Amino acid sequence: NLNREYREKGLGWLQEKMRELDPDYYAVMEQQNPQRILRALEVRMGTGRSIASFRKQRQSSPPFPVIKIGLTMERKALYRAIDERVDRMVEAGLFEEASALYPYRHLNALRTVGYQEIFDYIEGRCDKTEAVNQIKQHTRNYAKRQLTWFRRDKEFKWFGPDDTEAILDYIAARSLKS
Repeated sequence: NLNREYREKGLGWLQEKMRELDPDYYAVMEQQNPQRILRALEVRMGTGRSIASFRKQRQSSPPFPVIKIGLTMERKALYRAIDERVDRMVEAGLFEEASALYPYRHLNALRTVGYQEIFDYIEGRCDKTEAVNQIKQHTRNYAKRQLTWFRRDKEFKWFGPDDTEAILDYIAARSLKS
């Protein structure tokens, strides 16, 4: 089992296994992300094909023009909104929800921001305040990574979240061109 081997032997072993079985994909993949490496290895070992070959198959053009719009805001405002959202989630029962899911903490679906920090709290690795602060910080980090990823796509047109009229005008203008 790859997960067991990874837990016993670590990330270095996982990276070496990936480099050995799929060197081309290893060269372009996110090498510090064990979940991505595990998934790529599962696909390679289960099908004999690189995970990249499946991604290439899916990249056909849609039968309609695509308009890519991104919403962005000042970083300070974004971080404030994230902090407020986390506070609302905690008030709405996030700790209780995570506690009920704790027996399933090994599942990939629960290896996400929010649950992991609360699982650390349940296991006594931090107090509740620290868990909430970690959720906020990790969510901010995730938002920053998402923005970086989306900004690499030069087809996106960026707007502020309240620029409704400008967005509608942009869509109308782009629709007329197609």
